[in-house]
Amino acid sequence: MEKWFAIRRKSKVLELADRQMTLAIDTVMDLQKTIRAGLEGNKKAAREHIAHLSLMEHEIDELRRTIFEELTRGSMASKDREDIMHLVKRLDEMADHVKDAARNADLLLDSNIPKVFWEKLASISSLLVNCAATLRKSIEILGTNPAQATKLAMEIDKTEGMVDEEYLKTKGMFLAHVQEIDAASFLFLRDMLEELEHVADSCDDTGDYVRILAVAREYE
Repeated sequence: MEKWFAIRRKSKVLELADRQMTLAIDTVMDLQKTIRAGLEGNKKAAREHIAHLSLMEHEIDELRRTIFEELTRGSMASKDREDIMHLVKRLDEMADHVKDAARNADLLLDSNIPKVFWEKLASISSLLVNCAATLRKSIEILGTNPAQATKLAMEIDKTEGMVDEEYLKTKGMFLAHVQEIDAASFLFLRDMLEELEHVADSCDDTGDYVRILAVAREYE
């Protein structure tokens, strides 16, 4: 994480921020595992992943509060402090959407939605994992290779566009399967799709901020 700003001395704030980033990415991976387990009809495994994801999301919230407190009392340069606060906040928002998606997945485990919808959700979750992993790489090299960080951030934008396409295709399937989905399951599925799109949007929004920081660092 200190690579963000090419800071040589390891600080408590950067250690906490590194932990928060890692957990935020891991929640996306756990969401993918949840959906895959749902696709396979393994409710027990799916709910274990949801429980683990929820614990990580809670820790992310706690880390955000601690980081903000440390930044308030620390001596870090104001620009670096502001950059870390923005990144931490954006990653926290992404994890919130992951948690909400997982809650809807938990409800869908007891529904009878057609398997094709689980397949679509699994496809979208794979794109989200790719998006989150690329975001992690772009943040890690921000301080040492801003040009490459920018390229990676642009890849995130492309992945987000692919998620949008899958989102619209999946919603378009509702009409074809309207007789097979009860009202409650339809609402859970719709809400879950919305949250998955929000995860992609949050990832892309963070990537956009990385691009802004990268430009600034290229001219420092």
